[in-house]
Amino acid sequence: MTQNFETLSQRVLSFARDAGADGADVLLVDGTTVSIEVREGALEHAERSEGIDIGLRVFKGQRQANVSVSDASDNGLRRMAERAVAMAELAPEDPYCGLADPDQLAQNYDAQVLELHDTAAAPDPAYLQEQAIIAEQAALGVKGVEKAQGASSGYSSTRVHLATSNGFSGGYSRSSTSTSCVAIAGVGSQMERDWAGEARSHAIELPSAQEIGQLAGERAVARFGATRPPTGVFPVLFDERVSSTLIGHLVAAINGTSITRGSSFLKDALGDLVLPEGMDLIEDPTRKRVAGSRPFDGEGLPVAPRYLVKDGVLQSWTLDLATARQLGLQSTASASRGVSSPPSPTTGNLALTQGTDSHNDLIARMGTGLIVTSMIGSTINPNTGDYSRGAAGLWVENGQVMGPVNECTIASNLRDMLRAIIPANDGRKHLSRIVPSLLIEEMTIAGI
Repeated sequence: MTQNFETLSQRVLSFARDAGADGADVLLVDGTTVSIEVREGALEHAERSEGIDIGLRVFKGQRQANVSVSDASDNGLRRMAERAVAMAELAPEDPYCGLADPDQLAQNYDAQVLELHDTAAAPDPAYLQEQAIIAEQAALGVKGVEKAQGASSGYSSTRVHLATSNGFSGGYSRSSTSTSCVAIAGVGSQMERDWAGEARSHAIELPSAQEIGQLAGERAVARFGATRPPTGVFPVLFDERVSSTLIGHLVAAINGTSITRGSSFLKDALGDLVLPEGMDLIEDPTRKRVAGSRPFDGEGLPVAPRYLVKDGVLQSWTLDLATARQLGLQSTASASRGVSSPPSPTTGNLALTQGTDSHNDLIARMGTGLIVTSMIGSTINPNTGDYSRGAAGLWVENGQVMGPVNECTIASNLRDMLRAIIPANDGRKHLSRIVPSLLIEEMTIAGI
């Protein structure tokens, strides 16, 4: 990764101007990824990739087009710019597309304070293989685990640079080291599978491979012997492993794209109570060493912490420039983009107000019901919020865990569910989305 991105971005913008673009922005991404997979103590797969991707967005009047290449030669960049302009001339008009005003752009930011890139040397592939083997052996060491489907370990280092024709140019780097394992308990038709995995921007903060593998094994054994739960209306506790999916549905419903299309069950809820009183949902892209952090958004706007929900009340949509213009509002600096697509609004780091009760306290409180630890499939109506998902987990009676269950469906309405959540205090602080276990005291369960 030795390419001078500042120089390269200005070359791309120059070619865009020469090709006739009225304006342009360019996203440059390069990096190295190493992935190691093992099975039965032997190397199963090893992959290393390096490269650069260049994404150019050009404007002709109220038309725009995106083109991406991996050829950084002058000839390749010139052809990319010419092709992008030709495509823009044929594109339909979009009255909301366009660059940010210069006074909206990020100024004097310091990407280093976010500490997104590990300063330690990249791990050797042999070391990654060793970590994967340790994780697999740890899973196999758990009583009841018959075999491991495999384990993996990986490392990535990525550099990002964004430049616009109206004056913005900036970038940052991020890294990630990860280990995961999949364990299987039981044999034949009675097999159950589960996994554990962790990733950190700084390798020193990654839990040991031994811990990760052991957790995968324990989770698989905990699922062995599952039966179907009864049908009825019961409390449902979304374990911290899956609770962020509920908040994900809320976040999707307040995304500017959904709002402008009118395809959201919360499209008229701005200023309304959408979570229990006293509960906040905060987005903070400035957290150190967290995957969802960044010094500016995908359109060069400065980022800052903001309330999505405050004291239970919905405060804001999630907007990029285009959706903000369409709604007559200001961007929330939420644009994200890839090299081959224009920006769109997204959310990164989220934190939901945690409760005072522990996970076990909520189990005791629920009496008889279901703890959901995994889900499959999804039937969710974005317009009405009607919710139905396949689930598996643990059955609880009189506040005591009785055993594993699977092959059931949980159903309700998201608007009602979100208003009724009761949080535990077990949200993990290192995650991009800090969401504790969430209890909902009434949901329909379809089992036997």
